[in-house]
Amino acid sequence: MAVLAAGTALAGCGGGSQATAGEPSGSFDVKLSGASFPAEQSVAKAATMRLTVQNSGGHAISNVAVTVDSFDYASSYPGLAASKRPIWVIEQGPGTPAKSPVESQEVSIPGGGQTAYVNTWALGRLAANESRTFSWRVVPVKSGTYTVHYAVAAGLAGKAKARLASGGPATGSFEVKIAGSPGATHVDPKTGRVVPGEYPASR
Repeated sequence: MAVLAAGTALAGCGGGSQATAGEPSGSFDVKLSGASFPAEQSVAKAATMRLTVQNSGGHAISNVAVTVDSFDYASSYPGLAASKRPIWVIEQGPGTPAKSPVESQEVSIPGGGQTAYVNTWALGRLAANESRTFSWRVVPVKSGTYTVHYAVAAGLAGKAKARLASGGPATGSFEVKIAGSPGATHVDPKTGRVVPGEYPASR
């Protein structure tokens, strides 16, 4: 597992209000469970990354948050308006999407867990022994082999730290290989569902 500072890249722009005032200082024990992200993926085929965080300590966490540093890469190709390019496009981030009272154009990624910090999502207060699942629905757009790093924090101001039972930081990683083209699929005539593999040859 790669070790990240829980406050990695806590700067930038984005949506969501920040409840950093009055954040307690200290370390909070957490357990990482249900961490999953398919090790083999393909361009244009959606995948889901999930991470369940349990508060294994005796005190409530004011705002449990996760930072993911590897959905993008920095390109040195000349003439780009921005060097940050996607490896995965995020279709929906953690949290329940807000319901618009009127028809409107989406200006940010759906998911109520967005924050104003770069690549960081927060899902609010987490009582002792409770768990919260962060889920990202993403679509790979660049083939290759990548390591996706994530870090859990117990707040957004940097004063509340999340730690594992071992005393180490609450971080982890996934190794992912993205193929250049999606695998073959076909519609099962019996069920009407799209299933993997070539359509069976007629006899």
